[in-house]
Amino acid sequence: MTTVTRRSVLKGGTALAGGMAGILATGRAPAYAQAATVHWLRWTDFVPASDQLLRTEIAKECEKSLGIKLNIETINANDIQARITSAIQSGSGPDVVCVLNNWGQLYGESVVDVSDIAEALGKSQGGFYETSRAVANDGKKWIGVPWCIVGLQIAYRKSWFAEIGYTDGKFPQTWEEYREAGKKLKAKGRPIGQTLGHTFGDAPAFAYPYLWSWGGKEVEADGKTVVLNSPATVESVKFMAAFWKDALDEGGLAWDDSNNNRAFLSGTCSATLNGASIYIETLRKPDTYKTEAGAPLKDDILHAALPKGPGGQFSYHVPFSNLLMGYSRNQDAAKKFLGWVHSKDVYDKWFVSQKGFSVGPTTDWEKHKLWGDDPIMLPYKQAARTGRFAGYEGPSTRRAAEVVTKYVIVDMYAKAVQGMPAEDAVKWAEAELRKVYV
Repeated sequence: MTTVTRRSVLKGGTALAGGMAGILATGRAPAYAQAATVHWLRWTDFVPASDQLLRTEIAKECEKSLGIKLNIETINANDIQARITSAIQSGSGPDVVCVLNNWGQLYGESVVDVSDIAEALGKSQGGFYETSRAVANDGKKWIGVPWCIVGLQIAYRKSWFAEIGYTDGKFPQTWEEYREAGKKLKAKGRPIGQTLGHTFGDAPAFAYPYLWSWGGKEVEADGKTVVLNSPATVESVKFMAAFWKDALDEGGLAWDDSNNNRAFLSGTCSATLNGASIYIETLRKPDTYKTEAGAPLKDDILHAALPKGPGGQFSYHVPFSNLLMGYSRNQDAAKKFLGWVHSKDVYDKWFVSQKGFSVGPTTDWEKHKLWGDDPIMLPYKQAARTGRFAGYEGPSTRRAAEVVTKYVIVDMYAKAVQGMPAEDAVKWAEAELRKVYV
C-alpha cells in the first residue's frame, strides 16, 4: 500500500503547478494530448472546386479517420520551387509538398524514401504510367508518391476553325497545316495563343514535344551525351520563328499558365495548348462565358492533340508527386496521411471533383465512370499513355529536371522568335545543356 503524506501531496502539487505553468507559457497542451498536424503545400488548382473539397471534406475526414489535422496551403505553382529550397535550407517548412514535372529529382537527397507507399499504390491500382514512375523514382527508390497527371490538349474554337475549312471536328494534323490555319485566323484577329515564358506547365509541355516531333532531342539514351545541335533541331527553330510571326499572338512570350486561359475565355485567341481548365470553367459559369453570337462558349470548344512533325507526333503531360520532406518532424503522421489520401475511396472524391482535368497516376482511373459523362473530355482519358518526358532519349534524371527548371528548351525557341538566328539559338541551348549534362 502506498502511503500518502503531506510532503508527497505538496511535491505533486508543485510538479503539477510547474507543468501547468509550462503549458500556459507555451500555449500548447502536452504532446500526448495533441492531434498530429500535417502541413501539405500544393499549387492553387485551376479547378477551384478541388481545393475547396480538400480544405473542407477531405481535411475533416482526415482528422476523423486518422486523428491527424491537415493544414493545406496553396500557392502559385511557379513559386513552389523557391519555397522548397527555402524550407530545405532552414530545416523547417511543410511536411509534404506536391511538386510538378520532374522537380522531385532535384531534391532526392532531402526527401524520405516512400517506396512502401508507392509500391503498394501501384500494385493495387493497375500500375503507374511511365511518366509518373519516371519523375518520382530515382532508379533505386521512390522519392515521391505520384499524385496525378494533368493531360495537355489543344482547346480550340470549333466554329472559328469551321470557318476556315475544318468542319465536323477536324483539326490540323501537321505543323504546316496548323501554321496555315493560324495565318487565316490571325488575319481575322483570332490568333493561336501559346506561351514561351518561364512558367511551369504550358511552356515546356509545348516546347518539348514540338522538338521531338521534328526529330530533335536533348541527349542520347546514356543520359549524358548532348545531341541537341542537329539539323532537325535547327529546322524546328526556323519553323517556330516563322510560325510565331504568321499565326500566333506575339505577346505570348510573356504569358504564364493562366494568361492563355484568360485570352481564350475572352475571345482573343482561337486555340491554345492547355489542360481542360478552360472548358471546365465554361461549364462552371455557362452564363458568363459566351460566344460573339451569345451562345454558351462551352458548346463551341473541342480538344485535339498537338500536330505531328517530320519526326512524329508526341505529347508531354504534367505529372504531380507528393514529396515527404526529410526535415519533417511529423514523418510517421505524414506517411499515414499519404497512404490514406491516395487510397481509392478518398482519392475518388478528389478525382471526381477534377472532372477529367487530372488523370490518376495509375491506369485504373481510366476505367472510372466519370469518362462517360462528357464526350468533349474524352481526349484526356488516355492522354498519359502517349507522353514522353523531359530528358528524352535519356532518363528523366536530376540533370533533366535542372534543364526543365532553367527553361533551356523553351528559351531556345523564345530567342529565335525574338530575332536570334536559329543556328545561334541552338548553339546557345546546346552550351547550356553541356553545363548540366557533361
